[in-house]
Parts: sequence; structure tokens; C-alpha cells
Amino acid sequence: MGWSDEVGMLFFPYDHHLLGMPKCRVTGCSQASVARQLCEGCRLRWRQAGRPDVDEYVEHARPGTRRTGVEDCSVKGCPRPFQSWRKPVCSTHLGQLTRLQVTLEEFLVRDDVVPLPAFGHCEVLACHRKRDGRSPYCHGHRVRWSSAVKRGLSTHDEARWRRTTAPVSANNEVSLRGLADRVVAEILYGIQARTREGLHTTQPVLRTLTNRLRELELPSLTAVDLDQVSRGERGFCSSLVTQVGRFGLTPEGERAKDVWNGAVFGHAGYLRFTGIHQPWLRSAAKEWAFFSLPQRRGKAIATCQEVVSAFALLSESLQLQREDCGNDIQAVGRRDITAFTNRLSYLRHTGVISARRTVVISRYVRSNLARMRSLGLTRSGEPLHGLPDDFALLAEDIPDDPEDTEAGKDLPPEVMRQVCEHLPSLAGTKRNGNENRVATELLIDTGRRPTEICQLRWDCLEQDSTGQNVLIYDNYKSGRKGRRLPISQATAGVITRQQELIRTDFPLTPTAELMLLPTRVGNPHGRKAIGAGWLSGRHREWIQSLPEFLVPTRVEINGQQVTKMLPFEKPKIFLYAYRHTYCQRHADQGIQPDVLQSLMDHRQLATTQRYYRVGEQRKREAVDRVSTMQFDRHGNRTWRQAKELLDDEYARRAVGEVQAPYGVCVEPSNVAAGGHACAVRFRCIGCDDFRTDASYLPDLEAYLADLLRNRERLAAFTSADDWAKAEATPSDEEITRVRRLVRRVREDLDALTDEDRAQIKEATSVLRRSRRHIVGLGMPRVGPPMPDFHPGRTA
Repeated sequence: MGWSDEVGMLFFPYDHHLLGMPKCRVTGCSQASVARQLCEGCRLRWRQAGRPDVDEYVEHARPGTRRTGVEDCSVKGCPRPFQSWRKPVCSTHLGQLTRLQVTLEEFLVRDDVVPLPAFGHCEVLACHRKRDGRSPYCHGHRVRWSSAVKRGLSTHDEARWRRTTAPVSANNEVSLRGLADRVVAEILYGIQARTREGLHTTQPVLRTLTNRLRELELPSLTAVDLDQVSRGERGFCSSLVTQVGRFGLTPEGERAKDVWNGAVFGHAGYLRFTGIHQPWLRSAAKEWAFFSLPQRRGKAIATCQEVVSAFALLSESLQLQREDCGNDIQAVGRRDITAFTNRLSYLRHTGVISARRTVVISRYVRSNLARMRSLGLTRSGEPLHGLPDDFALLAEDIPDDPEDTEAGKDLPPEVMRQVCEHLPSLAGTKRNGNENRVATELLIDTGRRPTEICQLRWDCLEQDSTGQNVLIYDNYKSGRKGRRLPISQATAGVITRQQELIRTDFPLTPTAELMLLPTRVGNPHGRKAIGAGWLSGRHREWIQSLPEFLVPTRVEINGQQVTKMLPFEKPKIFLYAYRHTYCQRHADQGIQPDVLQSLMDHRQLATTQRYYRVGEQRKREAVDRVSTMQFDRHGNRTWRQAKELLDDEYARRAVGEVQAPYGVCVEPSNVAAGGHACAVRFRCIGCDDFRTDASYLPDLEAYLADLLRNRERLAAFTSADDWAKAEATPSDEEITRVRRLVRRVREDLDALTDEDRAQIKEATSVLRRSRRHIVGLGMPRVGPPMPDFHPGRTA
């Protein structure tokens, strides 16, 4: 790009991939192309010709005769502008040429044809063209002024008209004349910064924006109200303002502000501390953020903003409930922490925040107050100097986690079937390519997180030693690179087709640098991937545009249970739901938990278990198997024969027993009281109404080990009276009963065949997983959920 400070003009190159507009493909045409590599005039004539094949059209088409721009008179040394490209001499010389009746070539070599003095430049501030007569304007602006006067513009407005009217445009030229010097500098820097980031800058958009800025007569780009510019230029103007706003910023400079620009720290977005009112708490939050940002990956700004917002709620609580509004750091203490937890409880009960959010906020404040202390912020001269030690949340201040809400986010098979049927409507456009559809297909087939799919490399497909396809991806959430996931041949075909398209679109970029799903904005070399946020937005718009998703639902009409096809809630169809569906689909196929944990790439099995529900059928099969290995307190089998429970027996068991330590209780009065009427105070091992089975064996073994440890510890304890030790020491009878019960369960398991033992082990795993949320003593057993049906497709 060329810039002439003397004339205030930007000159765009034709062949630059980010700044240029290639010349029209029609031979002999000098205009810049606007679409299909044709200029506006040639494109119009191409349409009038019936839209033939462009390659064939450009071979035979004739260029238009109209050309833009003005040159000096062809007479050597004459500074006046010529009349036109057809008559390349000034008006005076044109009159002389007409009178002499000679050709242009003959005219230019005559001795009596001499250069004439210039009239000067056009007095329109944005125009650098020369005047062609005694009028103060060039030919183009003379015509415009005449039209403006005819429309009613007063001569009193002529001065402003000269300052604000647009220049006469020409090919690959944009005039910055008439703009404030600061605006000119900001535009030049903004274009440079955009080009460095790979963003495309088009001449028409820049030309329209500069013309509007000239009309507004603003001193700086930062003074622009986006509502003052047309919709087509708002994005470009906003980008320039953003780039200018980053100029000269440093981390140390941002540190003193109340709103931080994340780009300075290498992240997107802004970090706002304006919600924290107390100066000491705001300064401490800034210090914490300054130290924490470099240690975070991914959406660091969003995560830090959540913590800052949690402290903003603490600040709000101090402001509302203290006379000094919490400004005296030495006056705050434990009562203010209690008031804060009470306020969180109030906000939860009024629906302002959710139960889960209450837990998260409490944990954020507790852990990061401790973090601030560990960073030395309580030292002399630091923001928290003088903060009392009791101004801290304790473990008991953190509410219990609400019941898990992750399981059940999977999509029914009818919904998945309709989603897949409509995938062709996600066909690519010039702006988003084919990436939208490919990403959605891969999310459905692989169950990866949206970010993991968006960031796939071009060479993400490999084959293992057996020739099977493997997807190579990075687990950004846990920071694990190069993860390997087995995929089907169909999924590999989706990736292969996308690789071919991307290789065609970016032929010059090495494949090692290409992304499988490159963004089509500001990405001339294919090295930047689409964002998960962008993909989520396009997916949401697509889902909303589809017809209703009908699923069979059991409803009660006139006392009768009937199945009706009712609409499924579209907001439940989001990108992450495909991951839950993937996990549930594999769980329903009987995939072992440890294998499923590996497929989901979780470090802990408990995390995987939150993604799916144990189906009703699998629960019933598990109960059928484990019920044959049920024992009473003496170790005697209560079910002597292997048989399936009848429906009524299955229902009776669901409501005829309550959870007890290491088993269940079937005593009627205790069951009726929900487990709160135990006559022996939960000495279940000594009660005939106690039942246990093989699924409780790990709990019984842990209980036995605990009893033995307590007995040894109390035997060595010398600081208590004998009666106290006797009361606290586990009885030999209880230990004997538990040891006998454990031995009896083990012996029966060992007596089974390998096949039966494997079945019992699987059934035990299912039952333990289904009751993993039941903790404590005397909690009533919750019946199984309604059956749920899931897609039958495999990965």
C-alpha cells in the first residue's frame, strides 16, 4: 500500500491478498473487480448476456469504454486536467484541436501548441484534483455544487460543503484529505494493525467510512458513535477503534485502571473491576488478577471475570450491611462473612442466582481470599494490610453441592435423527465455508468438546497399527495434547473430504500449519480456526430455523396414560449436549465404565458418571442378579434361587426398604418413617431386619477395617477413663459379625463360575453407580427414573 502525505491519498495495490482488489479479468479492462473477478460494468454486461460461464465470457468480452481518474493534458508541460480519456487534452487545447482539424498526434507536435498556466487545485478540502477553468472547483465538484444549489443548498453553506463533501473516487485510491490529523494517523495505524492480524480491508468500505467521518468532523475515531455510521461500515469502524484503543497499552498501565483490555495480556475481552466498591478490596482483586492471568489458559478473561464478579457480590454485601460501607478494612470481620453467606442464600431463594452458582461464588471467595493472603497482600503497604484473620470463609460456610444436573442432558433418538436429517441445510456459504456442518457432524460422532473440534489440525486423522482410523486432538480443558480417539470409517470420510476442500482453498500453506476448520474471516493462510463461540451461535440459529422436533411423550388424558408426539425444547439442543449423547449412547451399549472414562478422556471415573444415567432396564437386570446374593445379619442367603423379580415385587422393593449403613432396612415402621425410626440406633449388624448384598461388599470391608483401626487406637489411648474407652471401643461381637458377613459374601462370590461372577460384578457396578448420590444414614431409597431411549448409532 502506498501513502502520500503530500496529497493525503492512500493507494491500494491490485495484487495484495488483504488490501488489493484484483483487476477485472476482461482483457483490456483496467477497473477493479467487485465480484466473480469482474468489475461492475463487465459484470452488468455478463448478466445481460445470460450469465454464461465466466471463463468463456472473459475470452470474448469487450471492456467498457468508461474509465475513472483524471490525468494532465497531453500537451507537454501543460498542467491543466484533460477533458476525458477519449479527449486527453484540456478544454482550451481541445478547442484549438477542433479548429485546426488535425489528428491528436499531429496536434501534439505542432510548434504553436504550447503549455498553458494552471488554474490551481479544487477548493474542496478532500479533493486533490486540478481545476479546469475559473470555477473554484474541479469538473466533478463543479457539477456536484451546481446540483446541491438546485436542491436548495444556500451559498452560506458553501464553506461547510467544501470541508465535508466527498472527493471524486478513482480506482484503488482513497482520500484522507479533509480529516483531522489524528483521525488520519488512527486510520493508517488501524489498517496496519488489521493487516498484521490477517484482516481484509476493502477500498469501498474504507472510502464510505472516511466520507462519513469527514461529514461528522470529529477530532478522533474514538469519538465516533457507531449509530452515526451505516450498518455496512460499523464492523470496520469498530475494528479500527479497537486497534487504536490498544495502541501504547502495557500491562503495567492497565494495572491501574478499573477496566482492563485483555489483549494486553494476550487474551480476548475485558476484565472489569467496577462492581467492587471498596478501594482496598478492588486493589486486592486487581493484584490477584495481575498474578493469576499468566497462569491460566483458554478463556482466562472469562474465568477471572467470574472470580471478580464473586468479589463484587462480597463488596455489595459490605456496602449494604455496614454503616461504613465496608471502607474501613480493619473493621470487617466474621460477622460480615456471615452476612455475605446470608445474602447469597437470599439471592438464591429469590431466584437471582442458582443453587449451583451459590456454591461456586462461595468457593471462589474462600479460595481466592486465601490466595491473596499467600501472595503477600496483607503485608505493610499492600492493599489488605490490616485485614482481620477472621475475615475468611470457612469450609462449613460453603453450601453443599446441589444434586447433580449433568446427567440427562443427552438428546432423545428422535431428536438426533431429525438433527442428522437436516444437516444438509448447514451447507457452506462464501462466508463460513463448510466448517459449520463438518464441525457439527464431528461433535455428534466423536463426543468431543466444541473447542477440541474447532481446534483440530488439518492432519488430525491417522491410522493405528491395525489400520483403524484414529482422531488426534488436544484436550485443552485438562492441558493434555495429542489425545487419540478411535473413530468410524464414516467419520473419517467426513474429515477426508474436509481436508481436500481446505487443501484446495489454501494451496500454498503447508499442511502442518493448516487448520481443519479454518475461519473465513481474517485468515488468508488458513492458520486460524473457527471459534467455539461463533460455532455455538451459528448452531443455535440453525436449530431455531428448523421445524419442531417431535418426540413421543407419555401424558395423562381423562385419567388414561397415552403417548403423544410433543415438541422437544429447542434450547436443549446445544453443542455440549452432543457430548452427553455420545456418552449415554455408549453407556446404553454396555461399554465398561473404565473404557467409557477413557473415551471421554476424563481423569476420574466420577466425572464420566455425571454424563449418563443408568437405564431402567439395566437397573432391573442388576437387581435381579444381585438379589440372588442377598444376606441377612447372620450371613444367611435370603434368596435361595436365581429368579427374576416380578413387577410387583420390584415395585415393593423400591418402596419397602430404606437405605441403611452397608445395606438396607426392611423394618416396616422404620421404612414408613423414611429411615428415621430405627429402634437400635443404626446398629444394623445386630438387627434381623438388616439386609445386604454383594454390591455393599466394598463398604463392609471398609467398615471392618475402620472398626479394627478404632479398636487398636483406643487400646493405646491412655488419657480417658475406662468407662469412656469401653463405650467408644467397638465390641468384639460387632467385629465378629461384620467379619463373618464379609467372609460369607466372599465365599459365595468365589463359588460362582467365572461367567456368573463377571455378571455379578457388572450388576454391582451398575447398582453402586445408580445410588452414588445417596449418602448419610436413614435416607429413603429413590425409585428409578422413567425409561429413556437413545440413538442406536455407534461411533
